[in-house]
Amino acid sequence: MPSAPLYFDYAATTPVDDRVIETMLTCLGQHVNFGNPASSGHAYGQAARDAVEQARQQVAERVGAGADDLVWTSGATESNNLALKGIAQGIGQPGHLITSQLEHKAVLDTINELERQGWGVTRLAPDASGLIQPYAVQAALRADTRLVSLMAVNNELGTVTDFATLGERVRAHGALLHVDAAQAVGKLAIDLRNLAVDLMSFSAHKVYGPKGIGALYVGPRARELMRAQIHGGGHERGLRSGTLPTHQIVGMGSAFALAGQPGDSEHQRLEQLAKRLREGLLALPGISLNGCPQQRIPHTLNLCIEAPGFNSMALASELALSTTSACNSASNAASHVLLAMGMDEQRARKSVRISIGRFTREAEVDKAIEVFGRAVAAGAVALW
Repeated sequence: MPSAPLYFDYAATTPVDDRVIETMLTCLGQHVNFGNPASSGHAYGQAARDAVEQARQQVAERVGAGADDLVWTSGATESNNLALKGIAQGIGQPGHLITSQLEHKAVLDTINELERQGWGVTRLAPDASGLIQPYAVQAALRADTRLVSLMAVNNELGTVTDFATLGERVRAHGALLHVDAAQAVGKLAIDLRNLAVDLMSFSAHKVYGPKGIGALYVGPRARELMRAQIHGGGHERGLRSGTLPTHQIVGMGSAFALAGQPGDSEHQRLEQLAKRLREGLLALPGISLNGCPQQRIPHTLNLCIEAPGFNSMALASELALSTTSACNSASNAASHVLLAMGMDEQRARKSVRISIGRFTREAEVDKAIEVFGRAVAAGAVALW
């Protein structure tokens, strides 16, 4: 059996950390903490509830939020839906909202639905480096703007939005700010106590936790407006009904507790690995970086490969990486992010995303550079 390709798609999902798995196993099986957190009348339910609340506190501490401000969801997609639809319904009368052309489909598709319901929408185009600048948001604000939704870290480019600055401008205008932070935890410092952010979406599986669990931060300015999207029991203070998956929640809490912060040793190690990877790949002929070279996380690179005779099959067989985001892969569509930056479809289809993470090693980075180098030099007909 051929060896598995080296994994360079951490932006799509991360393997669950063994330490996280250990905590999850304490909630699976009849001899451990299997109770229903909503069953408060006996010890099994109370123990499960305690585990859920401990995990809520772990997530809250990582992002500088109050534990009571977090609502468990099935992932960032549901968090985005709850944030946008929940606030829109709470406002009642359709108004104007602002987003960008770079957002994840979980935001873009949700906003498309709100537009069908009568909301006015401004979809900001990025600048040439793939950034949404605060001044562009400022210019788009209208008297009836009620909500702005922008991601913290672009999932395809790795570029970082200055949501701290634009948050102040949005708040001064009287609108609410939602930030999709699925790609940000463990890569950016987040302290919601000091940010003008009203809603923030999180996901566990981007941070070495399990799939199928996420959370939404609902700040005080948003709380009174928020309306539930899933009904049936009034769980999560009436904002999201359904039996809580204790093992997944405990896994998310553990993953967030283990998540790194800029400046720690793990972040420094990844910065050095990313520098090695970036310099090695950009030294090859016909390879260029998509997106701002400075305002970005080190973990994710988006590269356009226009080298004559580039053989993409060599990458597919030896390296697990992406030609677009996971949400676009099923349709085989060119990246909407790269197209929004002004690329033509042909060049967008010649781009790949390569992302590293906690379990990436220096030898793997060197191997990836070697594989790219061989593919560039192969002289075979490219598949684009």
